[in-house]
Amino acid sequence: MAFQFHKHYTRDEARALLPDIRKWLNHLSRLRKRLEEYESRFTEPLASGADLGGDAVNRWVETIADVKGFLLEFAKREIQIKDLDRGLIDFPAILGGKEVFLCWEQDDEDVDFWHDLSSGYAGRERL
Repeated sequence: MAFQFHKHYTRDEARALLPDIRKWLNHLSRLRKRLEEYESRFTEPLASGADLGGDAVNRWVETIADVKGFLLEFAKREIQIKDLDRGLIDFPAILGGKEVFLCWEQDDEDVDFWHDLSSGYAGRERL
């Protein structure tokens, strides 16, 4: 049987990653706020045709690189971020011989739900 994902998580493997995932999501949240601050500072000068450069732009670029670094932590593990604002995460898994997602949201205490690959959050069921 051909599967869409190379990595599949057991519930225990997904649980074991939750402390790191919580940290990564918190870092991403802070970095996104920082990006919004930079972009709001850049809007007016760019609209007036001013050139931007210097320290502020360098920090903005560094922040973008930091965001990409945290996103890579998810991508290299084939963990999907479905909604960054909610911290909605899907772990590829095999249940009953079928490829599914274990579904976790940042406020959840544990990995308690799953859904098939196409139904998404609306189709999630308790494990």
